[in-house]
Amino acid sequence: MRTLPEPVVRHWDFPRGIASAALLVRFGAAHGLGRDVLLDGSDLTADHLADPVAEIGACQELAVVRNLAARLPHSGIAAGRHYHATTFGVLGHAFLSAATMQDALGMALRYLDLSFSFTAPTAELAGDRLVITLHPGALPDDVRPFLVERDLAAIHTVIGELVPGEVPVLSVDLAHAAPADTRPHEEVFGVRPRFAAGLDRSVVDASVLARALPLASPEATALCERQCEDLAARRRRRPGVAGEVRRVLELSARFEESMPVVARALGLSPRTLRRRLTEAGTSYQALLDEVRAERAAVLLSGASVEQVAAQLGFAEAASFIHAFRRWYGTTPSNYARTRGTSGG
Repeated sequence: MRTLPEPVVRHWDFPRGIASAALLVRFGAAHGLGRDVLLDGSDLTADHLADPVAEIGACQELAVVRNLAARLPHSGIAAGRHYHATTFGVLGHAFLSAATMQDALGMALRYLDLSFSFTAPTAELAGDRLVITLHPGALPDDVRPFLVERDLAAIHTVIGELVPGEVPVLSVDLAHAAPADTRPHEEVFGVRPRFAAGLDRSVVDASVLARALPLASPEATALCERQCEDLAARRRRRPGVAGEVRRVLELSARFEESMPVVARALGLSPRTLRRRLTEAGTSYQALLDEVRAERAAVLLSGASVEQVAAQLGFAEAASFIHAFRRWYGTTPSNYARTRGTSGG
């Protein structure tokens, strides 16, 4: 049986290279937007954009995304088409040198935190179908549609570059409302998405996984994977204050820790923790929402809505249902049914 690895992370707050932010600035410039407008609030400069080895925080790229999405709404698909395998640096070269599409996909999931994803993609086999689901979690509402479309378009663009022949896309679902013009979506996916669908996912004929890649090289794959391991190890050693807060919350049994409790666990005062999170472009509540959203998606595979609500520290199921709808655009029960799990 073919198996696919779990993604190494299920959140978006990881350090990343400069390539994606630079790409978005170029994309905006091609549509008449000035660099200063696009970099506003990101603390990025022209020197950062020109440094090919610069590393930035996710919130810095998110600021660029917010500026772009506010001025070019419904442009996520168009932006995603500019992401190629080579955009991802050594990880992209690992894709190109893989033996099969399944090997390339496995590499992407094992080193997801070397990508530019904001939507925590997962890949599952359902019979003869490969289901790629994006999990926006607690992404801010003003950037969620843009990033979902950008990430999914980038995934399909790279797959199309890797495998010879047509990619057999069976369906695409998007949780947000349909734009006036869906032709860009149809050009990328080959099908018209179902909008307001509750989930963000693409379903592809699983036969694509067995396709041999034309640039396969076991020697190059081994070298690229070694470089990916080294880069990932270095980045994972310094997660920043947001990552430290998330780590404490992820170890929590019932998410009962208040911000002062977490601050003490990190050796900080609540005021200092609040300030440092603000400087990182996030907040304690946003991080709590992200971790709860990630845990909820996992727990629903084997527990009822009431049980999951209790495990996540909600006083009642209704509060959990309201929060889950805000995170995923659907109810926990509908989410569980769509994924073929319990959630009763």
